Amino acid sequence: MAQGKGKRPNTAAVCTELAQPVVEKLGVYLWDVAFEKEGAGWYLRYYIDKEPGGVDIDTCEAFSREMSDLLDAADPIEQSYTLEVGSPGIERKLTKAWHFEKYLGEPVAVKLIRPVDGVREFIGELLSFDEGERTVSIALDEETQMSFTMDEAAYVRLYEEF
Repeated sequence: MAQGKGKRPNTAAVCTELAQPVVEKLGVYLWDVAFEKEGAGWYLRYYIDKEPGGVDIDTCEAFSREMSDLLDAADPIEQSYTLEVGSPGIERKLTKAWHFEKYLGEPVAVKLIRPVDGVREFIGELLSFDEGERTVSIALDEETQMSFTMDEAAYVRLYEEF
């Protein structure tokens, strides 16, 4: 992919843009795209979903085939990688502002990087997300609330009690 002068776009952002026609064609939405190194290998992961009912294996397979052809043609990634396509799952990670807005009032599990009073993991109701400050607020119970920045969190996920 030809690059002009200046900062090179993030690989996940480029791959997100490439996926737009496939998303529209298959009637799904893109939850997230991650380009990550695990062990010796690199993985390009597309997380797709559809409402109502979510995505099935056939939809993931169709998305994977379409994206594989587009990625081969555009060749946005220099090193070798494995393409994976899947659902974000029931306990999906919340990473973008629209993720938080969509699930306000829902239970979330939070794992902080550094413990607060010796505790790193919390479950509570998602109260707010401030996109500018990247601050999340949750209610731990009827009287206790806590706030933290996304930089302080290892993850924020939807919480489903099994």
